[in-house]
Amino acid sequence: MSRRTAARKKRDLAGEAFAEGMRLMKANPALAAVEFDVCRHEECRLAPRDGLVVVDSDGDLHAHPARLAEPAAWAWALAHAVLHLGFGHVPAVKGERTQPDRYDLAARCVVVNRFLLGFPVGETPEHLPAAYPDGDEEQLAARWRRDGIPAVYEHCGTAGPEPDQLLLPWAGWSQPPDWQLAFATALTRTVSAAMDMAGGRRDSLSGQLAPQRPWEKALSWFVSSYPLLGGVAAGIKLVADAEVAHAHGIAIAAVNAEAAEIYINPLRRFDDEEWRFILAHEMLHAALRHGDRCGARDPYLFNIACDYVINGWLDEMQVGTMPEGLLHDQSLAGLSSEEVYDRIAGDLRRMRRLATLRGKGAGDILGAPLGPPRDHVDLDEFYRRGLRQGLDLHQRQERGFLPGGLVEEIRALSHPPLPWDARLARWFDEFVPRPEPVRTYARPARRQAATPDIPRAGRYFPPEEIARCTFGVVLDTSGSMDRVLLGKALGAIASYAEARDVPAARVVFCDAAPHDAGYLPVTEIAGRVRVHGRGGTVLQPGIDLLHRADDFPPGAPVLVITDGWCDVLRVRREHAYLIPRGARLPFTARGSVFYVS
Repeated sequence: MSRRTAARKKRDLAGEAFAEGMRLMKANPALAAVEFDVCRHEECRLAPRDGLVVVDSDGDLHAHPARLAEPAAWAWALAHAVLHLGFGHVPAVKGERTQPDRYDLAARCVVVNRFLLGFPVGETPEHLPAAYPDGDEEQLAARWRRDGIPAVYEHCGTAGPEPDQLLLPWAGWSQPPDWQLAFATALTRTVSAAMDMAGGRRDSLSGQLAPQRPWEKALSWFVSSYPLLGGVAAGIKLVADAEVAHAHGIAIAAVNAEAAEIYINPLRRFDDEEWRFILAHEMLHAALRHGDRCGARDPYLFNIACDYVINGWLDEMQVGTMPEGLLHDQSLAGLSSEEVYDRIAGDLRRMRRLATLRGKGAGDILGAPLGPPRDHVDLDEFYRRGLRQGLDLHQRQERGFLPGGLVEEIRALSHPPLPWDARLARWFDEFVPRPEPVRTYARPARRQAATPDIPRAGRYFPPEEIARCTFGVVLDTSGSMDRVLLGKALGAIASYAEARDVPAARVVFCDAAPHDAGYLPVTEIAGRVRVHGRGGTVLQPGIDLLHRADDFPPGAPVLVITDGWCDVLRVRREHAYLIPRGARLPFTARGSVFYVS
């Protein structure tokens, strides 16, 4: 075999690895949108000696033709260099240029590497750190000029110890390219495509959009064109499954506020305007928390009452077109859901024949999600924020008048209930009296020495007054109690009692039996209290102990701290309960109930 044939058959391993790395990098649509040239030949004087890539402000990527590296390493290095262009670190500008100093170079490389951690391309080199400091390029450079560059961030670029960014005067005759704009536009397009793919409207990032179904178009219209419900619509998931709808008797639609899901029967045919009306109807059910407002009322009849109110509002606001057969009565205009319920509750036989969007005799407000449980979310805050922001946008953009009842309900939701600790403070103000000092000439005032010729009465707290200004704490110390709840509750009690000059509180620990801790200084309630017992939960003996105690004033109130897993309590004096949010007492409380988050 001749030397010429052998040379022809010799593979260019470095070139193949570089080409594969380039292919991997350009598979990312955002990076592929940034135009650049590659300078990779023997005469390339700007190629790094100990690194992989150097990028200059002409948009050229310089690499040595014989450098060997894995394709994944080339992909990461090329992405790093292209991001320098996209981030504006080496902009093309006419005229003389000032090279960045070592602080700017290090800060820009750190910002690019931090971006690549969440936007991975190729394989990150092992010698680079796994985490980077916060801040943009200017902030990091300024910090490091003052404090010095940490050694781990000194050489985070792609050119080894050399700078991987080079500024050159623009030599072309045309307008310098704007790589930042190209990258930002492509990145926005990529993120939109990813959201479409996650929503099932696109098969891949490069694929064509799937045709939207009418209910999806209606939901998108709320997000883009109707700010009042846009915030709620952005967090709502549509479940269009014929089998789910059939199994649960959903004729048209139903909603579950807890799961933030609207269930659609895809076999029903409505036009776009009717689907807008249907989705707005279900979103208002969820956002106005109609399921939670039912209380002791009949759930189906309250659902009917809410339907009358919502349909009247939507018809007045001209949101879509009301499908035929929905509940609407002009004589009920201006009434709240509770007022409509009071009117229709007298004709139960007629009302049972009426139909919601779910069907006849069934409410479209579901009490539980139809699928697996989703991640926890603060539903009250989600719906309250969505409606509040939507109302502000609607009024700011002057999109027309809204029904007064709807605005009132949204305004009411915009003012959440007082936090438990603020309500507890009010309870202390009302039922735990502050000790009142008594003036007497038997004790000279502190100002007496300044005016010895003028007698002045002093002030003091009589012992009986101090004993009267107290309260009792019955503390559930069973095994089911959460220590975080105990800490929050005891800390709040101690701070409020100290603020009201209450010297001591009577504390009783209860699990299987009561343990009387006696009067404890309020400063010790949260700090040095030793919790007794961790057995079952029986609180009534602790209540009875305070009732029978001769040294406990008959007018002093009692505060019961429990998780709700307790016996039925009978308290014959002023009292209140502190329980975790979401818990329920096994009886109807006669005193105030404070819910601790």
